[in-house]
Amino acid sequence: MNYVDNTPSSPGKFKMEKSSYKRLHSSLAKLTFWSLVFLGIIFIYFYSFNSASSSHSQSDLSRRSLRTSFYGGHVFERKVQASAKMKPGRKMSVLVTGAAGFVGSHVSLALKRRGDGVLGLDNFNDYYDPSLKRARQVLLERSGVFIVEGDINDVELLKKLFDIVPFTHVMHLAAQAGVRYAMENPSSYVHSNIAGLVTLLEVCKSANPQPAIVWASSSSVYGLNTKVPFSEKDRTDQPASLYAATKKAGEEIAHTYNHIYGLSLTGLRFFTVYGPWGRPDMAYFFFTRDILKGKGIPIFEAPNHGTVARDFTFIEDIVKGCIAALDTAEKSTGSGGKKKGPAQLRVYNLGNTSPVPVADLVTILEKLLKVKASRLVMKLPRNGDVQFTHANISLAQRELGYKPTTDLHTGLKKFVQWYVNYYGDGKKSTH
Repeated sequence: MNYVDNTPSSPGKFKMEKSSYKRLHSSLAKLTFWSLVFLGIIFIYFYSFNSASSSHSQSDLSRRSLRTSFYGGHVFERKVQASAKMKPGRKMSVLVTGAAGFVGSHVSLALKRRGDGVLGLDNFNDYYDPSLKRARQVLLERSGVFIVEGDINDVELLKKLFDIVPFTHVMHLAAQAGVRYAMENPSSYVHSNIAGLVTLLEVCKSANPQPAIVWASSSSVYGLNTKVPFSEKDRTDQPASLYAATKKAGEEIAHTYNHIYGLSLTGLRFFTVYGPWGRPDMAYFFFTRDILKGKGIPIFEAPNHGTVARDFTFIEDIVKGCIAALDTAEKSTGSGGKKKGPAQLRVYNLGNTSPVPVADLVTILEKLLKVKASRLVMKLPRNGDVQFTHANISLAQRELGYKPTTDLHTGLKKFVQWYVNYYGDGKKSTH
């Protein structure tokens, strides 16, 4: 009733409709204005996006063009051919992956010195200080070894290199190393150690002629095995780390490519390699750095005060084993991706056969550096490390003539001399 009573009269009703018309007109004007603003924003956004995309595409195209030019130009091809050229009397042309790495650089130099053709491949990643890898690169280039900067997962690059040079052998040392880092960046291990190996083998099996391949496995494949010393016939189905699991997977992948495509494959299980130009993530290396800087040294011990020991193997002994594996590698039996007969498939331990407690390693370093270490005894963490490693090398001795000759004190003395010469007073960063 009140609503009816409050209904305006005709004149008032007319005024209300006129007022509503004005408000409606005003609203439409505002709506039109904001619509135009909105459309303007959309236009500007898409214009900027397209410009950025165009610029990005042009940038990508430019990079690709530069890369194609770098990998396919005459200058590049001449460098590759010159580096891979064998001296008279030699019959081996080797592609060394991970050539700027610790083992890769030493093997490359040893092969080049005896007259073999050597071409390096390395992606110079920053797992540890790339400047150390660049320093190794300078050392190699002085000896005539050219390193192509690229990734082993780059199929086109690998095919290009095989088009330029008919490699007789591949020394595959490129890998994501380190047991503990796998807990931080697990995908890098799958990318390098599994996908990278498959990519390389795919290119090798299609090459004509197929190269013989020697590649780096690891003592880590023995994992939680308690039988010592570790023999090639021992079980390797209990990996203690992702790194170990990827290396074990690599051995199974090698078996597959050998069986299906006739690739000659030799896996080398390295045992704690150390020496000059080593890796900064290895205990002997950062112990040296931290002792000189006065920092504490973590000494791990196993449950019930158990000793943690490693079968430390000097780099020169490892190099001899690598070259012996290359020299005794039989030719692959496939051609153009097709197997024509059974091919060689081998796995060897390359160690020193003399495990040394890590605490003794520190004692030796103290004497060589003439500095007392601050020891921090702590429990062995559950991060993939195992209590001990110990190699049975009888198979490598018998079939490769492998015989390590460097004891830990002698090897560490050579390492310390290099370290002090390279890093000066020890305060220069190693990261």
